[in-house]
Amino acid sequence: MSLHQSPTDSDPSPELVLRRAAKQDQFLDVISLEEAQRRFRQHLRLSPLGIETLLLENVLNRVLAEDVVAEVDVPGFDRSNVDGFAVRSSDTAGAHEELPRELTLNQEVLAPGLVAQLPIMPGTATAISTGAMIPRGADAVVMIEYTEYLAPEEPVDQNSNRDHQLARVAIRRSVTEGEQITFAGTDVAQGETLLRAGQVLTSREIGVLAAIGRSTVPVYRKPKVAILSTGNEIVAPGQPRPVGSVYDSNAAILTAAVQELNCLPINLGSIPDDLQLLDEACHRAFQSDVDLILMSGGTSKGAGDLSYRVVSRLQNPGIVVHGVALKPGKPICLAVESGRPIVILPGFPTSAIFTFHEFVAPVLRAFAGLAEKPPELLTARLPLRLNSERGRTEYVLVGLVPSDGVMAAYPMGKGSGSVTTFSGADGFIAIPPQTEMIDEGSTVQVQLLSQRLAPADLIVIGSHCIGLDFLLGEIQKRGFGTKFLSVGSTGGLAAAKRGECDVAGMHLFDPETGIYNRSLLPEHVSFLSGYQRMQGIVFRRDDPRFSSKQISELIPLLTQNPDCYMVNRNAGSGTRILIDRLLNGAHPPGYAVQAKSHNAVATAVTQGRADWGLAIDTVAQRYGLGFIPVQAEHYDFAIPQKRWIRPAVIAFRDLLIETETRQQLIAFGFRLHDV
Repeated sequence: MSLHQSPTDSDPSPELVLRRAAKQDQFLDVISLEEAQRRFRQHLRLSPLGIETLLLENVLNRVLAEDVVAEVDVPGFDRSNVDGFAVRSSDTAGAHEELPRELTLNQEVLAPGLVAQLPIMPGTATAISTGAMIPRGADAVVMIEYTEYLAPEEPVDQNSNRDHQLARVAIRRSVTEGEQITFAGTDVAQGETLLRAGQVLTSREIGVLAAIGRSTVPVYRKPKVAILSTGNEIVAPGQPRPVGSVYDSNAAILTAAVQELNCLPINLGSIPDDLQLLDEACHRAFQSDVDLILMSGGTSKGAGDLSYRVVSRLQNPGIVVHGVALKPGKPICLAVESGRPIVILPGFPTSAIFTFHEFVAPVLRAFAGLAEKPPELLTARLPLRLNSERGRTEYVLVGLVPSDGVMAAYPMGKGSGSVTTFSGADGFIAIPPQTEMIDEGSTVQVQLLSQRLAPADLIVIGSHCIGLDFLLGEIQKRGFGTKFLSVGSTGGLAAAKRGECDVAGMHLFDPETGIYNRSLLPEHVSFLSGYQRMQGIVFRRDDPRFSSKQISELIPLLTQNPDCYMVNRNAGSGTRILIDRLLNGAHPPGYAVQAKSHNAVATAVTQGRADWGLAIDTVAQRYGLGFIPVQAEHYDFAIPQKRWIRPAVIAFRDLLIETETRQQLIAFGFRLHDV
């Protein structure tokens, strides 16, 4: 039954569908991950969808559908491995530099593609090229480097022995039977199984197929996957983005993920939150003969979430799961119509990616003929405490950094709405439903996102700064891979103390000494001077409440005005420490809203989500914001002493004193120390 059919009404109105869907109590009936997988898969035939035969030149990265058995020998004849002379090995016995053996040359030269006409008789040899067929009677080849050509002697009279009129060759090294010969069938023997069904055909396998003469290859048909994004806020990349809109990253991510699984994506674009338009788009997807329909967005229970309401009309069996005890990914909706799966992923990117790999990827692998992929697990240490919500399996993306022979797994929690978290993560931790907290220092199992984990040459942990962004970009240009984890100045200094990073960016004020950074360094951690920057209050220039005010005048406004909203910084950052000193225990409106960078603070103020925040002057200038100086601070670097002479660290240290680098930092608005 298609989406345009109903058991009681052949053409119901969208309003009727809406009323029916609102009455159903199966939505967001949250079940366990294991139960959701069982319900979904029991209605699917998890096997390849069919076989097609393609020309050899068109099978790269396709999945082989049948075992390949060789019908010929490879090579199909005995061939020479070198340029030299085909001989009987017995004729070379005892040959060496001082006492060579002389053989008469046959009157032919064997090149690849030629069939020998003359056999090798005792006392004779035939010149032969690499890859040429070995003549009858020969059982070895002497490399040309160990021979010397002897021109034929001039005949004394007509009755001279004919052999003396033929060229000869001096053999200066003995050979054994089979030396420098590849015998027929050595590489591939007729009847041998070379490739097996389910193998992905790369250039190596295609070379094997060509070597046995295959011009066509049976491969599994690529599953076709319709991809549809929903939401009024969705804008296609490349188009203007109105305030409140987001670019459609889900479609791009899912399209690439589908291709990685050897499937064919069919991108149907984005549909606004209009029940009739969405119903028509889903109907088109069904009519396009796709094997799986993949939607994102509109799967929760809000008034504007319409995707699951459209899918609720399916009846065979229809929706089998709506709500799984996962974080992120709780509102995923799984349905099946006559063996064809329809999946509605949550709209937030991280949720969509997690649920795709958990529920959709295994199904597509089966449809494409790919074997199940066991998870790549790595044991790591958790450097800080991690809290979890009881009752749900929670996935936490982590970045991995080496630490004294083990890996440290740093959580990268930017929320399920983050687009960039997956690109910077190395893997994830699965926290069981009954676990509320994992203590600092605990051993955890990290499931890798890629089977090939490439550690960065320079690992930087600590406070974010646009100056640091510039420096890391320059290091990348010099051939060093970099990884940056933003955990704040305090977290960065702790990572340096534990030896988990090469460099820690920090701007921590020591109230006891009145010195930034240097006096706070723990033992075995060295100091690297960075630059100065000015922290201050940023605000919209057209906000009269901040005009011509000194910092002392602003404190009452910031702490007592209920209509003046702030955007805070993350706990542990140097900026947060400065904010708390400035507010002296007060928690004005917006105090609980934490941004993880100066740029994020500036964006919140620019867009009117907050009225003020603390950021550096260079960021204020970039965003066109007003700026009231609060305190000049030092942004410096802590480096574990045992990493001081690592090549990437040396390059980083050298970069900071180079004239061009210093000029660029000054151009950004930073103030530099003398060198």
